[in-house]
Amino acid sequence: MSSPSLQLSKTVPELLKERPEQRLKAREIAVLILERYPEACAAKKAKSPTLETDADLIQQIVAEIGSQRKIIQDRFPQVRVTESRPRQFYWSEKSLELEVIDAEQAPSLTQIPRAQSPSLEVVDSGLSEHELYPLLGEYFAAEFSVDAMRIDERRSSNKRGVNGNRWLYPDVVGIEDLTQGWHDELKQCVSQTGDSRARLWSAEVKRLLNRSNVREAYFQAVSNSTWSNIAYLVTAEVEGVDTMQELRMLYALHGVGVIRLDCDNPSESQVLIPARERAAVDWTTCNRLVEENPDFRQFIKRVRHFYQTGDRQQGWALRRP
Repeated sequence: MSSPSLQLSKTVPELLKERPEQRLKAREIAVLILERYPEACAAKKAKSPTLETDADLIQQIVAEIGSQRKIIQDRFPQVRVTESRPRQFYWSEKSLELEVIDAEQAPSLTQIPRAQSPSLEVVDSGLSEHELYPLLGEYFAAEFSVDAMRIDERRSSNKRGVNGNRWLYPDVVGIEDLTQGWHDELKQCVSQTGDSRARLWSAEVKRLLNRSNVREAYFQAVSNSTWSNIAYLVTAEVEGVDTMQELRMLYALHGVGVIRLDCDNPSESQVLIPARERAAVDWTTCNRLVEENPDFRQFIKRVRHFYQTGDRQQGWALRRP
């Protein structure tokens, strides 16, 4: 009788299908495979002198899952893969369009059930888009010393009628003090020369990016960030290698960067594509935003206060609900 073999292109989709919508890392899938198919795993380990322990075998399976990822997705379109590190695999019967809609309508603080195996701890925070804003504020402050502020487009006057201000306002704006840590004498010198002492940031936030919404989301970020020095499209999840390829192509043309926000630990968020800086702020566009929206007007007041006093008025950053 021939020894049983591990057919990852078959077993991985089977395991994921049993746990629809549940995100699993390659290592977690490997652990499930070891538990589910002990004979096949033992046979695989016996064939290779380098696989001395179960840990060695798990590491090998992890590598093979990664190398067979495209084959698996070609055979089973329901298998989705996030592009953050470490990647997460999951099974979904939803269309890409419905996946985006469900993500945007996610209820607050819901959880996807844990896997059946006690060795796995897989929880999706299920945060709504609005709950991502303060997490982004934490990340901006810790990583870039940027003080962030929420812009609520619903507070706009909408003088231009329905859709007149569509894609005009970013979700989050921020100010970065370029003189932080400088000697007071140098700060005074820069203030007299008229050189820039701050960078203004813009961020558009999405719960999920996939092939169905990536272009629309990116161009929304392009449209509502034309005034700023630094612009990012921020998302809690990027699904699919094609999505990342599209983002890189769009970045080459428009310069808006991409951040993957870690909902569980904002400090572990990743800049997937660094933004390309614009040298000057577009004050003409800022004027329209100030006239239409009181939140943006307050933001510009903060910017003016900083240029007058050097004080960023720390403490006005976004906070968790």
